[in-house]
Amino acid sequence: MAAAKADPETAAALRAEVATLRMRVQELEAENQRLARIASSCTCGFKEGSVGSVTTQHNEEFHQSSTLEKDLSFPFDHTVVSTANEVQCNINAEGNGLPDDSSKRTKRTGRHVGILSHCPKRLVALKVMYFGQRFYGFSSEGNTEPTVESEIFKALERAKLMVGNRKESCYSRCGRTDKGVSATGQVISLYLRSNIKDVGGDMLDERPEIDYVKVLNRILPRDIRVLGWCPVPEDFHARFTCLSREYKYLFWKGDLDILEMQKAASNFIGEHDFRNFCKMDAANVSNYRRRITEFTISACDRRSNNDELCSMTIKGTAFLWHQVRCMVAVLFLIGQGLESPSVVDSLLDIMKTPRKPQYKMAPELPLILRSCLFDKANFMCSSDASQSLTEHLNDEYHHHMLQAEIFHIASSCLPFPEPNSSETLQKKRNHMPLLSRQTEPSYEERISKVKTKLADNLK
Repeated sequence: MAAAKADPETAAALRAEVATLRMRVQELEAENQRLARIASSCTCGFKEGSVGSVTTQHNEEFHQSSTLEKDLSFPFDHTVVSTANEVQCNINAEGNGLPDDSSKRTKRTGRHVGILSHCPKRLVALKVMYFGQRFYGFSSEGNTEPTVESEIFKALERAKLMVGNRKESCYSRCGRTDKGVSATGQVISLYLRSNIKDVGGDMLDERPEIDYVKVLNRILPRDIRVLGWCPVPEDFHARFTCLSREYKYLFWKGDLDILEMQKAASNFIGEHDFRNFCKMDAANVSNYRRRITEFTISACDRRSNNDELCSMTIKGTAFLWHQVRCMVAVLFLIGQGLESPSVVDSLLDIMKTPRKPQYKMAPELPLILRSCLFDKANFMCSSDASQSLTEHLNDEYHHHMLQAEIFHIASSCLPFPEPNSSETLQKKRNHMPLLSRQTEPSYEERISKVKTKLADNLK
């Protein structure tokens, strides 16, 4: 009787177990179909076999990761299974560690495929040259495009050199040049992917390091080039560890009195309060004292239409916003005979002149960030990359010289104008001395306004 009673209970338990197993089989089949769809739509460029089970699919993904490691010459973390499908690191035919030009976002994770957070990395400084005519400045913090910085990061991601987002890469820049300003020695630093496994240890990887200059210059637009790279210590910061910066400002001599300009320029040398020679940013800057170590004016080896090209060389430890262009603007007024060289001393004396007179800055186009000096930063450039840079600059130089010659030919077709001395006299009569002009608010007035606005926002 007991055995007969147990049979229905056992049968019910078995039926429940069978139902559970059937549900599990359905789940596994659905998972297998999902993985098969992923494999069929994979664009990573590797040959894949048929997927018959979950285990087979995982083996395929592991095999793809191993193939990527071999082709890219840097170690992959095999525990990151999805990385093989996300990275799409096909090396192009020219080699040099430059991946395929895909920089798309993956649909599943939304991550940039050009950012490889699991790769070996090292802190690197890059020396950058750019012609600023078409850029809205160097920094990409605003909403205006294009900027030099945005183009550099596009190239870094496309080359698969990023090892995290901008914040994670400890990115820093030496200077923030304005719209239209060029540079031949801008410096940035950030963590980049490396071929060397143990950068900080004694035993370094025998494989050669990535040729950062060559890789990036093949991707960057023609008006941006990387001139060199160097490894830097962990405490390196492109802005705060910079010892000095050098600017050059080009101009045509014309009728300017260079001797008077040089006399006035020498008054800038030393440490002064330059609040009357900058665009004041009271919300972020409270100290306007800066040190100028050199300010010279010299002739360049260039002449055109009986005019001589000259340059101002300005060196200092740091500069304020628009400081160079403001100093140059005042020197131009002195060179034209509209102001006395003593006006520089008056504007540097904030007790005598606490408010900046209103005057127009010098144009941005002739301004160049010439170089940035660091302690023990020796920038390297391979022979191949150096040769490519030389050829590129020569091509650009010849191209622009041809354009200049076209303008020269066009100007020769026009009648030569007679000199108009009355125009110069009229300009001097209409000139209002700087110290007699309407002034901008002082720093104290600006900061008071900022504090009032902050207090109102907190209410």
